Amino acid sequence: MFKKYIWTWILLLIAAVMAGYLIYNALDFGKEEYPKLGKVETFSMENVDGSTVSLEDTEGKTRLFYFYFTSCPDVCPVTTFSLSQVQELLKEDETFGKKASFVSISFDPEVDTRETIKAFADRFKADYSGWYFLRGDAEETKQLARESFKILIEGNSVDNFVHANLIALVDPDNNIRKIYNASNTEEAAPEIIARDVRNIVSE
Repeated sequence: MFKKYIWTWILLLIAAVMAGYLIYNALDFGKEEYPKLGKVETFSMENVDGSTVSLEDTEGKTRLFYFYFTSCPDVCPVTTFSLSQVQELLKEDETFGKKASFVSISFDPEVDTRETIKAFADRFKADYSGWYFLRGDAEETKQLARESFKILIEGNSVDNFVHANLIALVDPDNNIRKIYNASNTEEAAPEIIARDVRNIVSE
């Protein structure tokens, strides 16, 4: 008897699995959540090409913010390389540049001249059409990092800076939606960051 209706049972099982899947997704179970963690304070800084870039100039796109310094002996080059991998992943569907951009901000402008920053960025094949490399007043930059992103920066480039190695995901309306510990290779894997960027883009 069971053999007689085996295909009926199989079809019913498939239908039940598909229905469960649809309900699961409709109720947003298992989906990544992106709460609003704060707002980015306005700023105006010099870009690597010499132009002045403000927060308002970057609005309308999903952005990744990263604070660094070029003479960093460890985490900054590694994280910038990771961001370059995210760049390439987002280029696959033309998200990079058109719908998303990166903002890397130096907090050591005395050492990080435009020429120094460009040499650093070129090492990682940064695409300047969608990746800003900014520099501004050191204290104002540290204040922006602290007040908007809760990143404390201490020290100097001679004795080495101490800073949290974080990447911030920011939506088109300047809301911070996610903070990554860039030193955690699983949490901040390029594939995960690229996925999150696309999810915010598609909101």
